[in-house]
Amino acid sequence: MTPRARTRRHWLAALLMALVPLGATAGDTRDGRLVTHAFGDTRVPATPERVVTLYQGATDSAVALGLTPVGVVDSWLEKPMYRYLRDALKGVEHVGLETQPNLEKVAWLDPDLLVATRFRHERVRPLLEQIAPTVATGSVFDFKASLALVAEATGREARARALMQDWDARVADFRRRIEDTLGDAWPQKAAVVRFKSDHVRLYSTGFAGSVLDELGFEQPDAVQDQGWGMKLTSEENIPVLNADVIFVLLEPDDPAIARNYRHWRSHPLWQRLDAVEGERVYEVDAVNWIMGGGILAANAMLDDLYAHYGLEKPHPSTAPAATCAASALIQTRDEEPAGC
Repeated sequence: MTPRARTRRHWLAALLMALVPLGATAGDTRDGRLVTHAFGDTRVPATPERVVTLYQGATDSAVALGLTPVGVVDSWLEKPMYRYLRDALKGVEHVGLETQPNLEKVAWLDPDLLVATRFRHERVRPLLEQIAPTVATGSVFDFKASLALVAEATGREARARALMQDWDARVADFRRRIEDTLGDAWPQKAAVVRFKSDHVRLYSTGFAGSVLDELGFEQPDAVQDQGWGMKLTSEENIPVLNADVIFVLLEPDDPAIARNYRHWRSHPLWQRLDAVEGERVYEVDAVNWIMGGGILAANAMLDDLYAHYGLEKPHPSTAPAATCAASALIQTRDEEPAGC
């Protein structure tokens, strides 16, 4: 750390300490509960009312659980907040970027709970903990861990169980329907491909990869044991994308990305891919597939898969995940959403 950075950090720490009321610690947790998480053990308030979520999956989880944070970080796309969350978060304060939250603004919101992730916020953990009790997940894409942590820290475990029961039922239904539909052609190898302005990313893990794996899809041969995936900069690498099905993540508001996508699609090697020849290239919403990071985004991704494969979705009475999540937004904390 440079001398200038150390000075800035010490100044910020002093500022944050000044913002904590005299005679109090950050967040009065005398009547709270102990939560074990990626940063360790933290005692949180029994009924936190002023929660700030510092990554996308935590924000999604909070909304799904019927909780309106007092502060959220900006979204990666569709700024300042993803469209599917805007109604639920109308009027909520924004506290900067997920990778660099504005800690002064966080402190002025007087939170009694912060939800962070070790992946993004390990470096500023001491400062966060001076502001309010802080809980953290280990990663940003594990939507089940995010949901469980937010639920435990806010006393909404029953709602989380209901949401997960609905999710498990939908997963089982999808697996049964796609196996019945595809027969011997199932399971399929699925490539998750994201076009950028000057390269292409082939994902193997992360949010979309974890959901596809749970649904029974398999990894393309090229990305097995490749960590997060691969970055491709030349059209000569197109054969690496070969799979039974390709899901293309697009950012429709970026002309440079659209041009690069058209360029790769026009290449003869692209036309030889199994998914292209079989007409199984599906353009999907990047927000649902990798950016949202929570249970609501996972259900939207599953909706996309039902639609792309022409599968009939279960009747709402047998799989009410979306209904439960919507109902949770208008219920009080001590009530369970109807039908959940």
